[in-house]
Amino acid sequence: MARPGRAGGRRMTKLLEVSGLRKVFPVRQSDGTAEELVAVDEVSFAIAPGGSMAIVGESGSGKSTVARIVAGLETATQGSIRICGDERPAGRQSRGKRKHFARLVQMVFQDPYSSLDPSQTVRSSIEEVLREHFDLRTAQRLARVTELLEQVGLDSRQGDARPRALSGGQRQRVAIARALAVEPRLLVLDEAVSALDVSVQAQVINVLADIRAALGIGFLFISHDLAVVRQLCDDCIVMFQGHVVDGGEIATILDAPQAEYTRGLIEAIPRPGWRPVRRGVAETA
Repeated sequence: MARPGRAGGRRMTKLLEVSGLRKVFPVRQSDGTAEELVAVDEVSFAIAPGGSMAIVGESGSGKSTVARIVAGLETATQGSIRICGDERPAGRQSRGKRKHFARLVQMVFQDPYSSLDPSQTVRSSIEEVLREHFDLRTAQRLARVTELLEQVGLDSRQGDARPRALSGGQRQRVAIARALAVEPRLLVLDEAVSALDVSVQAQVINVLADIRAALGIGFLFISHDLAVVRQLCDDCIVMFQGHVVDGGEIATILDAPQAEYTRGLIEAIPRPGWRPVRRGVAETA
């Protein structure tokens, strides 16, 4: 694997550069006419090699659409994306080009079970990725699988299990290991810990922090939870209705937010002593 910060022997200044990103979806109306839904509009940001950027916002803000475009699962209507200095092309790509960008960017989803083959053991699912991307002998692949399992905190017994035998947190660790198998420069995590219990969530966040420190890999972390992103990210942008409304270093965004929308998100974070109030029922002292 090339050292972080270099691509093709030349020095990189940015791991990821997103410029003027716009995504429009056609929406069919009940009368048969079509309208345009602007999911993302004029979104720009950059991540330095080894950096960690959070995109936060409520459901429907456009943050996951940005993540899918960066990962190559959606095509932008306008704008450009450069990864390690290479511009991601729009439209259909050759198998070689797809593999090239897969080696640069991998994505971890909220629901790991949907991305795992229930008939495969954990070990075989990771080995399958290695077989696709690397010319390794069988013994080398098996050794690499063991290394990846250890990296995400799984043992050989869990490696021999099938996804249904694992907990949600363990399945998410498997998804992370599969993503790391191709040695990407950037890991896109789309609400990757939001479905986990708080204690398990903390364990997975610690695993991710250790991986970032050990490998120098960059993160694009998508979340609605500002309390989580503080633990893992250096920088942050806040999205609302497809637009970036705030951005900067994570400590500045969370401790001295400039946008009213950001302040509202922060005020909504539950704090010690907080208890929910049923809608329509006044809280009494």
